Amino acid sequence: MAAPPQSEHAEHAEHAELKLARLSDAYRIARMSRDLVEHGLPWSWPARRVAIHIRGGESNVLTAWVKGRLVGFAIMQFYDERAHLNLLAVDPTARRFGVGRRLVKWQEEVALSGGMHIVNLEVRANNAGARAFYRMLGYRESKRIPDYYSGREAAIRMTHDLRRG
Repeated sequence: MAAPPQSEHAEHAEHAELKLARLSDAYRIARMSRDLVEHGLPWSWPARRVAIHIRGGESNVLTAWVKGRLVGFAIMQFYDERAHLNLLAVDPTARRFGVGRRLVKWQEEVALSGGMHIVNLEVRANNAGARAFYRMLGYRESKRIPDYYSGREAAIRMTHDLRRG
């Protein structure tokens, strides 16, 4: 059986350009969040909320672009001693080319440079693929949180101690 054809964007995804989001990116990021992360849940990351993080001094909104098309983003919030990965999404056509890994690693480097060694995140408990992805990056499952997502779905909190690689 022949492999399915890759999209033009997939062919170039491993060379995606990473850059900080602009306010004009907020709506596209919000739509990606709604479609790829929040599917089946009430939309909690509309453009207004994304824009707050783009403007905010304690957050980074990093984007990945291929040929002028947004293919991924990561929103990380920074606190005094830790950081929290709020959202990560990669377009399905750009997955498995290192885009998600590069987005997370870039955000982790920012956390480290600010003296933060612990990064937390939550992921849907039933999202085995995402949980495996984060484990591959060094995250460990630390807690199950019932009804975390709009009172409908459980989350798994995952933690990465950046001092351990």
